[in-house]
Amino acid sequence: MDYKMEIGKLLSSVVEKEANEIADLLEIPPQRNLGDYAFPCFTLARVMRKAPPVIASELAGDKKIAAPWLERVVPTGGYINFFVNRGAFVKAVLEDILLHPESFFQSDEGGGKTVLVEYSSPNIAKPFHVGHAFTTLLGHSLARIYEALGYKVVRMNHLGDYGTQFGKLIVAYRLWGDEKALADKPIDELLRIYVKFHQEEKNNPELTTQGREAFRLLEERNEEEMALWSLFRDVSLKEFSVLYDKLGVSFENYNGESFYSDKIPAVVSMLEEKGLLVESEGAKVVMLEEYNLPPCIILKSDGTTIYASRDIASVLYRKETYAFDKNIYVVGSPQALHFRQVFAVLDKAGYAFSKDCVHVGFGLVKFADGKFSTRDGNIVTLEDLLRETVAKTHEIIKANAVVRDTRMSDEEIKEIAEKVGLGAVIYTFVKSGRERDIVFSWDEMLDFEGDTAPYMIYTYARTRSILRKAVEQGFSSDTKGGDSLALLSSEEEFEVACCLEGFSDAVKKAAKSNEPFMVARQVASLARAFNRFYNNTPILSDEDEKRKAARLSLCHAVCIAIKKGTELLGIPVVERM
Repeated sequence: MDYKMEIGKLLSSVVEKEANEIADLLEIPPQRNLGDYAFPCFTLARVMRKAPPVIASELAGDKKIAAPWLERVVPTGGYINFFVNRGAFVKAVLEDILLHPESFFQSDEGGGKTVLVEYSSPNIAKPFHVGHAFTTLLGHSLARIYEALGYKVVRMNHLGDYGTQFGKLIVAYRLWGDEKALADKPIDELLRIYVKFHQEEKNNPELTTQGREAFRLLEERNEEEMALWSLFRDVSLKEFSVLYDKLGVSFENYNGESFYSDKIPAVVSMLEEKGLLVESEGAKVVMLEEYNLPPCIILKSDGTTIYASRDIASVLYRKETYAFDKNIYVVGSPQALHFRQVFAVLDKAGYAFSKDCVHVGFGLVKFADGKFSTRDGNIVTLEDLLRETVAKTHEIIKANAVVRDTRMSDEEIKEIAEKVGLGAVIYTFVKSGRERDIVFSWDEMLDFEGDTAPYMIYTYARTRSILRKAVEQGFSSDTKGGDSLALLSSEEEFEVACCLEGFSDAVKKAAKSNEPFMVARQVASLARAFNRFYNNTPILSDEDEKRKAARLSLCHAVCIAIKKGTELLGIPVVERM
């Protein structure tokens, strides 16, 4: 039962506003004593020509605004506050989940629509560092969120496999490359020579010229340059695939920048035909004064392409190939200007679908000593971060097992540590607004009582343990409780039900704002609410059989919600800890 929509229907019968509009305007009061839902009457003041408090008073007293599940309707200032019958509310929420667990918080609002999500997009020949994890994990979560809303999602990995830097790498390999080292540890060797090139380049400008020339030959598909480029790409993809498998990440499309290089002449011709391409200091650009943006370079003065020209080609290709309804780029916030320029060029060229292209930016990843840079050789790889996190998690779980006298094999502890450690890293990237910078702290990441993945995973494992014990005592772990669910009306039980009921809204808002943290926040709120319920309420020891069955049903619903919610974030759960 969608309570917001039901309230919307009640109000729409007495005011000139659609039920779904009213539902969207409903708020959750900051304190429970103010009500469970609140409607701001300020939006009606202009139409009804009355002060909001007067409108609230009149509408709250209207006998049409009544239902068996509503306890009372109260005017408070310019708001109408709705108090629901707690037992009826808990029963309705739990039945929705328990009777339809597979469709919990899912919808068909995206039916027939296609969303492209471009994310990860690492540069070949470079290590997969923790900065790449931000785009990878955000994009992975967004793809799952859109799928939960019924959209057809195409995951795009726009590999950084082209550009002047590859000309530089080719020169670096010819000068300092070690064939044996490349065969043994390819990414390490490519990183070594890449860093060396930039160190030497500071004192030898001729290297810059050589790098540009090598890239020009690569664009002309010269055999030697192409062979080295293909080698660098192949060894990189092989290493990336191992990491993607560990993260549970996959893609439908791996077209990198190189894929669009032969499509750029058509872009140049199109812009020339539309009279948009002009020369500026030897380069070919599109002027964007009307968008309050600097000129967008399409071709550099030496005739080589640039990111913008390749991205414009990619948008045109994607629209023709996928007929997308939304084209999302999960790329760092520093690239905001670049995407504004690309979308503006498309708009100026008359492509209406430019408005369906969205840049989803995100912040920086930092450690205590600041940022890191591939160019300077100061990096932290995601593989190293995961390995260290899992090792620390393993020690914590092993110590806790000893304290609680939990009999777990070393293999089981290792498996749990892998999942919890992975979850801890993932949650660090998705628990806050994506534009905020991340500063890694293992103490915070692995706190089993804080706002962390270990806390949520432990809550799930604890709840599963309750259900297993119930089976041992003769109760079905998937009991639905029936009419006894209405017995659950305590403050703690109601709070858990409110968190469960809020999942649908959280998922929709996450997609609307491209913010996975809204789902993360909902799962975390549910975990906290359930633990308050667990600590203050007898479950298996309750002497009332009907109430015990109802509380087990609540536990079962919580398990469904936490598992499905963490799945949207890409976080695995464990059955026990």
